[in-house]
Amino acid sequence: RHLTGEALKLAFCGGAVSSIISAAMCIIGISVLYAILYAVFVIPGSMKAHVIPLLLVGYGFGASFVALFMQLGGGIYTKAADVGGDMIGKIEAGIPEDDHRNPAVIADLVGDNVGDCAGSMADVFESIAAEIIGTMIHAGVLLNAAGTEDMVGYIFFPLVVHAFDLIVSSIGVMAVRAASDAECNEPLKVMRKAYMITAGLALVSYFFITRTMLSTVAAPGAWWNFFLCGVVGIITAYLLIFITQYYTDYEYGPVKGIALASTTGHGTNIIAGLAVGMESTAGPSVVISICLLVSYQLGSTSGLPGDGVGLFGAAAATMGMLGTAVFILAMNNFGPIADNAGGIVEMSEQPESVREITDRLDAVGNVTKAATKGYAVGGSALATFILFRAYLDEVCEFTGAPFDTVNLAKVEVPVGGLLGI
Repeated sequence: RHLTGEALKLAFCGGAVSSIISAAMCIIGISVLYAILYAVFVIPGSMKAHVIPLLLVGYGFGASFVALFMQLGGGIYTKAADVGGDMIGKIEAGIPEDDHRNPAVIADLVGDNVGDCAGSMADVFESIAAEIIGTMIHAGVLLNAAGTEDMVGYIFFPLVVHAFDLIVSSIGVMAVRAASDAECNEPLKVMRKAYMITAGLALVSYFFITRTMLSTVAAPGAWWNFFLCGVVGIITAYLLIFITQYYTDYEYGPVKGIALASTTGHGTNIIAGLAVGMESTAGPSVVISICLLVSYQLGSTSGLPGDGVGLFGAAAATMGMLGTAVFILAMNNFGPIADNAGGIVEMSEQPESVREITDRLDAVGNVTKAATKGYAVGGSALATFILFRAYLDEVCEFTGAPFDTVNLAKVEVPVGGLLGI
């Protein structure tokens, strides 16, 4: 009711609380499960420590199932409720959006929480879980190949990186809270500045973590290569967010072009929107491909023995990319909170000046939600690559036979790919 800055800080901090809880639950769940399995199998001597990560795969499958249902179910529900509410309210009844006389408004507000908050949180939760477990499996393979006891830190490396993510992202949240009222008149710039602070702190913490945990006599300079992989991942995350923002922010050409196309009718609006949407996928695809190639090469030249060293480099890049996941998720959750606040303002018939504030924050929230989706897809793509190699490593461990090639000439392989698509 008073200032844009107060509304921005309240909505962003609300989103930060839920994002911190989500990431903390993922880290705690894997840590507790590892400790239990270690006590049950390793201490009695029935299993070696480097095999324990293979047993954590079920945790990743569970996270994937939840993400699947939350993203599909929540996403479909929120769009159905949104479109249905607009059709019955604005088109048939001729009343404003989020009018209190339209009961579908409540379904729309709930859908924002279910689809954009819970769905995105489950997606990032799954990406973090898959990336941590996949990296731990690769670390176990490297540990077994090198045969040195000073590489135990490789297994716990991803857990420590994401634990520091909670710290650096919390500092980024405080940077948003510390912004002046004048700065808050441009909410996107405030969040972008806070994100740069978070990414910088993540880079510093990543340096000390790799230096401390990845130093080994088997390859004294390997930690530096893996640190560079993390730098590649952080740069990748920034580029993915920037590209997504360029195609979704109302200050840039693509959105203005769609708005201009809308002046000539519905058809040109749809054509322009589809064209921009398809074009927007090219940049992230190129960025992710370059990230994989560079990080794989850096890992391969680290000097460690074993066939999966390049994959560990890709995993290190993924950790760098997801090293600011908590802050990115807070930006995502900010959007639905601002949107629901606008709905409550409309239903309670507040003054137009209040609605102007919530509409402005809602527009920014749409940009941050889109940026998070691009970020989550990029993280999932890298995590999928890591998990696929982890699957091959797991088969090798249990069968005792080398397995590093998937034959596309076997009909089951392309059929499975088509069904997955």
